[in-house]
Amino acid sequence: MKLRRTGGNVDKVEMQMTPMIDIVFQLLTFFLFSFKIAAPEGDFNINMPAAGPARENLLDDSLPIQIKLTANADGSLASILLRDRPLASFDELHSQIIGIVGDDRGPGSVADKTEVELDCDYNLKYEQVIRAVTAVSGYITDDGNVVKLIQKIKFSPPKKPG
Repeated sequence: MKLRRTGGNVDKVEMQMTPMIDIVFQLLTFFLFSFKIAAPEGDFNINMPAAGPARENLLDDSLPIQIKLTANADGSLASILLRDRPLASFDELHSQIIGIVGDDRGPGSVADKTEVELDCDYNLKYEQVIRAVTAVSGYITDDGNVVKLIQKIKFSPPKKPG
């Protein structure tokens, strides 16, 4: 459908942009001032333990487990101390951690609640720190399954020698 005008005087209709921009800025200002940030709702991390006999928690009085790694002058590993007890190797550290955690795994378990604090000498080589983290965090079984031990690992602040 085509509209035709009769007459020679055609007025051009212009849209007034200034009032529309004013309204947009007023709405934007209103929404900015009335916006309230609410705390996130519904994200509760609740882990209910499975029904079973009550078990005495061995770690209540000694959290976190202290592991001290001392270094020689060249940065190699000098000693491993687990709760001030010397250990011969990372394999022994791994077996001690398995002894502490036991077979109790999953949400609400001893492994889930246990925390390890690594206190490493300032000049200890990074490779030794990674070996300690690997010894306490878990292992891979022969059939390829990953068994997680302790997932909460923190480091004490480094102290410069001298």
